[in-house]
Amino acid sequence: MPTIKSLAFAVLTLASTSAVAAAAELPDAIAAPGETVVLSVHAEGAQVYECKAGTDGKLAWAFREPIATLLSEGKTIGRHYAGPNWEHADGSAVVGKAIGNAPGATAGDIPWLKLEVASRRGSGILTPVTTVQRINTHGGKLDGACEKAGEFKSAPYSADYIFLRKG
Repeated sequence: MPTIKSLAFAVLTLASTSAVAAAAELPDAIAAPGETVVLSVHAEGAQVYECKAGTDGKLAWAFREPIATLLSEGKTIGRHYAGPNWEHADGSAVVGKAIGNAPGATAGDIPWLKLEVASRRGSGILTPVTTVQRINTHGGKLDGACEKAGEFKSAPYSADYIFLRKG
């Protein structure tokens, strides 16, 4: 009969294997070889769009900001908002700058991203983070014409955010 220790080891081994397998399957444009996972969270929220005139003068939805709750094991541990900012409940936060992207799984999914940390504040789990990956996106895209400049609309989305550090 398996012991609790052997079952725990098996679960951890499977979880580690899944994480490594998932990382191995990332598109080159967002891969972060040689970096180590600091934190992995799930986000639920919305991508907010504003109706604006495009370069052609026609009104269209333009991305404005994300608004999302960061979750770990079903508990709220932080938030994600314009910047883009990720803020942990421990007070640590990072701001990212997109440096790579890959398409989402469907036409309605926002792209997967690789973001370089441009600044940080506070002290906590996010302090050593150098790279953020947005993967496993679902929803979030808003297409089509809009009627009136200045209107806002949101599209629900979910994603996983992986926070990495060099080394």
